[in-house]
Amino acid sequence: MNEIFIKSIYKSVVEENKKLYKNLFDNTNIDKASDEYWKQSLKFYNSLSEENKEVLINIIEQTMIDTISNILGIIDGSSTLNGCAVEPKLFLDDNDTDSELQDLFLEYVEEIKE
Repeated sequence: MNEIFIKSIYKSVVEENKKLYKNLFDNTNIDKASDEYWKQSLKFYNSLSEENKEVLINIIEQTMIDTISNILGIIDGSSTLNGCAVEPKLFLDDNDTDSELQDLFLEYVEEIKE
């Protein structure tokens, strides 16, 4: 059950959002963007070589992976929150995740990167 959950998180968050960002960067007309931050992001992206555009998308992907890993560590109890005494616990279909979500996620990422 935990493995299915982890794979679903990766596919739903990392893979789908990586495609979304790539599509938005490649297909958004800077003149039609209304948000100043987004305009600056598009201007920066458009100034990059094709190779560096790929590097930026990979940085975004790695940031998503690191963030998910950190959140899973907090949820499964293998990491702590500074200044917070709350001990979160996640159950999947009434089964305790046994402090393994972060490890499973990182193992899955390594597996698919090979």
